[in-house]
Amino acid sequence: MKASLNNYRQSPRKVRLITELVKGKKADQAQAILDHLIKKGALPIKKLLDSAVANAGVPSSELTIKTATVDKGVVIKRWMPRAMGRAFPIHKHTSKVFIELEASTSKETSSKTKVSAK
Repeated sequence: MKASLNNYRQSPRKVRLITELVKGKKADQAQAILDHLIKKGALPIKKLLDSAVANAGVPSSELTIKTATVDKGVVIKRWMPRAMGRAFPIHKHTSKVFIELEASTSKETSSKTKVSAK
């Protein structure tokens, strides 16, 4: 129930904003959030979540996002010519995204509600 996305061509700082929104939520709720989110990284993260759900083989309503981490990937280095023969560096950042799902059983949720009701 894991899926990973390597060398995604967007900086980790921007992608973390998206993963923090869906961390800890049910998979179907997270898919709805990502559908309506106006960010460039929302579509690849949604595809990654769909892949993790498919790997699980369980309906998305029974899954919860356990972890969603974004790490720094390879930095692509380029050079920009400047005045008087100088060159300035350009760093193109990439991200590694990892999502892990866990099955949430109805027995665990019902026992938690009974304990909290007392």
